Amino acid sequence: MLSWVYILSGAGLPTMSGMAASPSFATITFMWWVMMIGMMIPAASPTILLYAHVHRHSNGAKSAPPTAAFLAGYLACWLGFALIAAGLQASLIPPISMALASRFAAAGLLIAAGLYQLSPLKDACLSRCRSPALFLSRHYRPGPSGAFRVGVLHGAYCVGCCWLLMALLFVGGVMNLVWIAGLTLLVAGEKLLPGGLWIARIAGIAMIAWGFALIFG
Repeated sequence: MLSWVYILSGAGLPTMSGMAASPSFATITFMWWVMMIGMMIPAASPTILLYAHVHRHSNGAKSAPPTAAFLAGYLACWLGFALIAAGLQASLIPPISMALASRFAAAGLLIAAGLYQLSPLKDACLSRCRSPALFLSRHYRPGPSGAFRVGVLHGAYCVGCCWLLMALLFVGGVMNLVWIAGLTLLVAGEKLLPGGLWIARIAGIAMIAWGFALIFG
């Protein structure tokens, strides 16, 4: 909830009147990281809650579940993504529009994201994100260090599943709230709804079609 409040407040970026003073790299990185928290935690919540449940019912687990360590590991992966995204934004994106200036570049990114949606790697990562019980049955580790390790692994699968979807913020606008909400719903649908694999594939086909429409439109 706090991450969405931060996004709605402008994520610490300068207003139009102050846009001449470009935000620092640290500010851009923090903005991306908070956006990723707000967009990804709803879909990751079942795995986080199941980890706590498994810990409570495991043999000899008398302490409180180290869910904070699990969450820290998960968010560390998205911090890595935020650093890369911030570097790309600082290098390629005009500060006023906060989106790719070239429609051909936007089209290329849409097509790339669409193709990735249809790829075996996407399927593999998404399948693990969609099956918290199976994931934890294979990778569960007790204790704070084990929780952090499992959180990093789950975060890596999550980044592998969604990194190009998050890169589409460069198409619709990094701070376009409608675009942010739409991608959040797509990620949640892929991971939480019964037909999530088909949602991913249909979205991929739509992205490819949209990309070609930008090129030839």
